[in-house]
Amino acid sequence: MNKTVVLDFDQSAGHDDEALTIELGQWQEAIRFGCYKSQFLRLATELDHKLPDRYGTVLLGSGDYHHISLYLIQRLKKFFSTDKPIQIVVFDNHPDNMRYLFGIHCGSWVSYVAQLPFVSHVHVLGITSNDIGLAHSWENRLKPLWLNKLTYWSMDVDVSWADKIGLGKAFQRFSSPTDLIQAFIQAQQTSHEPVYISIDKDVLSKDVVQTNWDQGRMQLDDILTVIGALKQRIIGSDITGEVSQWQYTSLLKRLLSAMDKQEEIPAETLAQWQAQHHKVNLQLLNALSAH
Repeated sequence: MNKTVVLDFDQSAGHDDEALTIELGQWQEAIRFGCYKSQFLRLATELDHKLPDRYGTVLLGSGDYHHISLYLIQRLKKFFSTDKPIQIVVFDNHPDNMRYLFGIHCGSWVSYVAQLPFVSHVHVLGITSNDIGLAHSWENRLKPLWLNKLTYWSMDVDVSWADKIGLGKAFQRFSSPTDLIQAFIQAQQTSHEPVYISIDKDVLSKDVVQTNWDQGRMQLDDILTVIGALKQRIIGSDITGEVSQWQYTSLLKRLLSAMDKQEEIPAETLAQWQAQHHKVNLQLLNALSAH
């Protein structure tokens, strides 16, 4: 069994003696939330030297590092020996396909993944954020949606604007997590393409875990059901969305982060929330390691 990897930017994912932990605290200020492409490439070079050719699920820490999934997916092409295109299945309360003027960040990385020639499609499951509503429509990068490279699987958001510009197929809307999951699994029944799974736990309801971000409605069993349905096709995975805190020295990052309205968490509460995350991680890791 390939080892779990912890990319330890912020000490939020915990430590497991059986996992390969790569200390990356020195990168926290530069990479967290977002970074210039030059910084992203420098980190990628360091990780190229520290990661083995083969490994299991990767724990990224805070959802502020979700853009590192792009690197992990790019790396697949180097070590996964197949000519088949692959699909990317992202669990996230946000589309992560937004415009960002300063490089790449945790809310824009999906648009880069959709551009990879060996990726046939990206599915983002569980969105309840108004990021895909009319008021934020201009912030979404529409090209991957137009090109049928990206589908939003959402709940609770009025996405009727997408129908009016011919993008209705890319905006799948459901009334409940169960309906969403069933429809997605049914749509996947005719596909044999390999799958990479990326899980941001802000897709989960607050009665499962508490994150730094606004959260969705899914239960843990919803994610486990999809993993079970796709298990013969899974070639890689990562988990993010740990709860953590950081005070930026960069004025730009302080301003951008303030727009997300993340509240300060007392130390005792933070420890309790992180303990709950670790329990959820174990269940996800057990399911993913069974593929």
